[in-house]
Amino acid sequence: MFKTLANAWKIPDLKRKMIFTIVIVLLYRLGACIPVPYVSSDALNYIVTVNSSGSIFDYLNILSGQAFSQATLFALSVSPYITAQIVIQLLTIAIPALEKISKEGEDGRKKLDKITRYVTVVLALVTAYGYYAYMKNLGVLTDKSWFAMLVIIACYCAGAALIMWLADRIDESGIGNGISIILFVNILSSGFATAETIVNQIKKGGFANIFFAILSVIIMVAVITLVVFITNSERRIPVQYAKRVVGRKMYGGQNSNLPLKLNMSGVMPIIFASSIVSLPTTIGLFVQPKTGSFWAKFLDLFSPSSVVYVLLFIALIIAFSYFYIEISFNNVEVANNLKKNGGFIPGIRPGKPTADYIKMVLNRITLIGAIFLAFIAGLPLFVNIFARGYLGALAFGGSSLLIVVGVALETARELESQMAMRHYKGFLE
Repeated sequence: MFKTLANAWKIPDLKRKMIFTIVIVLLYRLGACIPVPYVSSDALNYIVTVNSSGSIFDYLNILSGQAFSQATLFALSVSPYITAQIVIQLLTIAIPALEKISKEGEDGRKKLDKITRYVTVVLALVTAYGYYAYMKNLGVLTDKSWFAMLVIIACYCAGAALIMWLADRIDESGIGNGISIILFVNILSSGFATAETIVNQIKKGGFANIFFAILSVIIMVAVITLVVFITNSERRIPVQYAKRVVGRKMYGGQNSNLPLKLNMSGVMPIIFASSIVSLPTTIGLFVQPKTGSFWAKFLDLFSPSSVVYVLLFIALIIAFSYFYIEISFNNVEVANNLKKNGGFIPGIRPGKPTADYIKMVLNRITLIGAIFLAFIAGLPLFVNIFARGYLGALAFGGSSLLIVVGVALETARELESQMAMRHYKGFLE
């Protein structure tokens, strides 16, 4: 990976894109340090990091790069944008008008992007009010007037809109996926706090603390190695090309393969699932039910310390793995391209049988990849439940590692593909 970065830096065009991405990231981190008025950040930070350790707010804090606990401009992070994308993609399947727009090519994509941005602003407005109600209930506001409420909500909404704009700039002129890059930076910045926790465990001394710290590091290295292995794993379907004569030359007759990634969806199922499972908690910010009431018990089912939460999280990861494949990979188009180029899978007839076979293979390997993602992300949460919250923020370490390693590999892969394009000597040379 580091070799890829070094080689990419030597190419002027890629160097310019990498510098642009770094500048955008620095601007984002600068915005993540700007405090929102009328909020006591010290009091909120203490409540989120100490009293709410291992809760969903701890996870929101990780995804926002500590911006949530510090009540800064980017406290909402990318959650409204991701949720809006999920909503629009689901509505595209359910509403014929949106489905028609999605099939209009580049113009249709631009229209859907515009709708997604509007939905993002609406969701940001709703979530910002929820955050305000939550902070008001905690008693961390220095001013509870109407003007203070409007300022806080406006700041959070502006921050969410600015994050969306920064992510779009990375998509257009930078390297990698904008949303993924921002999440990557947020989790890395939160990782320093987690590393500090491990170091403090070692400093406290005692066999149990030292053993826990060393075990955490070993597990982290093992998970990273496993994620890299699974991400790079692929199922290669053998493809043969029939011989054909064009003029005086003979083409075809060679053997090739159709590579299918074991985890084709990458880290998107984790990101999507995280956004969905946090919705009940966001709704709870508005309701604020009394302790012991039906709604309080119902919302407790969706806290990270609940088995229901973990099972729902795992189910959503598996569901979104298949959903992402369904919208990003067209097996019929692949089968038709093979047929047009004289290619066929041995033992499988061209056309619909080939498409069905590719679909069957893809469903099987996607299940393996989805179970792997669910296992890595869900196991620390299960352990934390039985440990009665002892792990704290480390309970979300599985999801965080998956996102960080996945984004790093995807970005490196994009750099390699762009380098290959620029180094390719076409047939005219």
